[in-house]
Amino acid sequence: MNNVKKGDIVVRKSHNKDIVFIIDRIINNKIAILTGVTTRLKADSDLDDLEVLKKQEIKNINRKINENILNKVNQLEIKNKDLLKRSLGTVYTGKILHLDGDKRYSEKSKMYYQKMGLNAIVRNIIESRQPSMVNVLLSKYKPDILVITRT
Repeated sequence: MNNVKKGDIVVRKSHNKDIVFIIDRIINNKIAILTGVTTRLKADSDLDDLEVLKKQEIKNINRKINENILNKVNQLEIKNKDLLKRSLGTVYTGKILHLDGDKRYSEKSKMYYQKMGLNAIVRNIIESRQPSMVNVLLSKYKPDILVITRT
């Protein structure tokens, strides 16, 4: 049996180690409930199918993902600057209100909105409370765009 525990960062061998997960909980010492670390995904897996990643592997994966996202952000910045040069007037972006039930994704989203120079308000709100909060937050912030991310 695999020696895994809640909080371990793992990959699934049967899925060619394609997605990095964190173990949320273990059921009956057989099944792990997983949450994607970089991919918005919930899954379950037999414990024997999991491989715990070493700290250096996790750092390398995070570095590659962040580099990839930053490259995409930089490409968008270049395209936006080109668009501004070709436009006759000022280009305005709308105000974004983004509700997310996962604190890690909320923080990442906020960071990338800032890097892209977008006017975004990101709120970490438990998914079960989001429906009751939407109207309040829409009235308060008056966004042009509403993004709600749920698992």
